[in-house]
Amino acid sequence: MSTTLITEDTDAPINTEQQSREKRDRLLSWLMPIVMLGAAIGYWEWAVWYFEVPHYLIPAPSRIGQTLITDGPSLMVSAWFTVKLTLLSLLLAVVGGVALGALFALSRTVEMSLFPFAVILQVTPVVAIAPLILIYVHSTFAALLICAWIVAFFPILSGTVIGLRSADHNLRDLFTLYRATPWQRLRFLLAPSALPQFMSALKVAGGLALIGAVVAEFVAGAAGQNTGLASRIIESSFRSEIPRMFAALVLVSLLGIVIFLLTSWASRRVLGHWHESELRREH
Repeated sequence: MSTTLITEDTDAPINTEQQSREKRDRLLSWLMPIVMLGAAIGYWEWAVWYFEVPHYLIPAPSRIGQTLITDGPSLMVSAWFTVKLTLLSLLLAVVGGVALGALFALSRTVEMSLFPFAVILQVTPVVAIAPLILIYVHSTFAALLICAWIVAFFPILSGTVIGLRSADHNLRDLFTLYRATPWQRLRFLLAPSALPQFMSALKVAGGLALIGAVVAEFVAGAAGQNTGLASRIIESSFRSEIPRMFAALVLVSLLGIVIFLLTSWASRRVLGHWHESELRREH
């Protein structure tokens, strides 16, 4: 009885200390980037004011914020266009990459036949492919979607193939010994082993989908109201509206940050309870 009491008393301070350390680390992980970003923006504002830099060269953050307020409605319409283009291309990349990756992992013949085409799409710059796609595809949105999909597709494919082949060989033999069906092998062995590589590839593909969407729109030179943030940047540069160009660039950066945070959150939700890459360790 006394031994049990001693054990419980010694465990309680350790658990309390660990919880307080986790709360402090969680707070610092949010606070430190915010403080550094605020310091950088403050220095930017001061440098523009102190050196009297014209707003048509480098606008101050306060002027960029004012532009975001005044031109907010039109910029948000363009931002929504970019969001749709990015998310659709990422969704298509996930569906196509996972399906083809599973096919590659199951059939060596299919991989040797089709993998060179995937490599060619990856190594060829989208800037060089986009003009041809714009010629052959009459819908501008569909052409931009294909360009963004090409950029985001290969990381998903590569991560899926590597993940599906990372299953432990002893476990493979065990599943063979117990005569597991292909569905049981995929569900209980191959898919869990592929999740870490897939989630890592998803983080990369999310940013690449945004980059592909912006670059494709730059190449297309799309103009008009129903276009994305890249078109707003091009128009602003032609009209020497530098604050508006910076405002559109800020929205692109914020969109990329949101995509990264969402994919990181998804990775923690999927892997946080069992995989070493997301488990919290005691210091």
